[in-house]
Amino acid sequence: MSRKTGKPSYTRPAGSPPARTAAQALRILAGLAVAVLVGVLIGTQTAAPGAADSAVQQLREQEASRDKTQIGELTTRARATAGVITPIVEGLADPGKVDGKQLAQWKQAMGPELAWYATTVSGTTATNVARGSLRNAVEQLAAAVDTLAAAQSLPESSRAPVVAAAGRQRELAVAAWSVAATQLDQINVDAGNGHQHVYLNTTGVDGLMAGDGLPEGTGK
Repeated sequence: MSRKTGKPSYTRPAGSPPARTAAQALRILAGLAVAVLVGVLIGTQTAAPGAADSAVQQLREQEASRDKTQIGELTTRARATAGVITPIVEGLADPGKVDGKQLAQWKQAMGPELAWYATTVSGTTATNVARGSLRNAVEQLAAAVDTLAAAQSLPESSRAPVVAAAGRQRELAVAAWSVAATQLDQINVDAGNGHQHVYLNTTGVDGLMAGDGLPEGTGK
């Protein structure tokens, strides 16, 4: 008995472990909770092993559907653009016959084309390559028109090299379009649309990529 309080005193037996503190107990409980949560997650994955694969497949199908829509829109626009730029390409082949009025008309026609292709649309890499190549072709052709306009503002004796530069820009535009048309054809086949040929019927430019000659819509 304690002389001061009269209560029995307790002495921990030698060699026995100290009592756990509240903090230690909380850490143990937290560890058990994590273990239970991990067990539940593992059990869920084991019970439905195809759930993740199904979600991935669904995302891929959505992306393919979205890409097919973009390809269709791009192909339709490319056909319309080809109709707009073909007279310009043909006219620039003989710059000596082009006057200021004709150049003004060509600039006006190129405006909506430049604006449409300048818009950035996120798609698959293959579709982005086709869109970027078409944009490059349109921009090069617009630059050729601007260069020829600049040439006509110069004295007759200084025009020749600038006119030649416009001709070179025209050739680059036609070459870029041939690459774009080839890529556009391929992504249409990959998307199940079959061959879609949007090449320019242009002569006098070397090194162009040409169509495969297969009927439209075949090769799905």
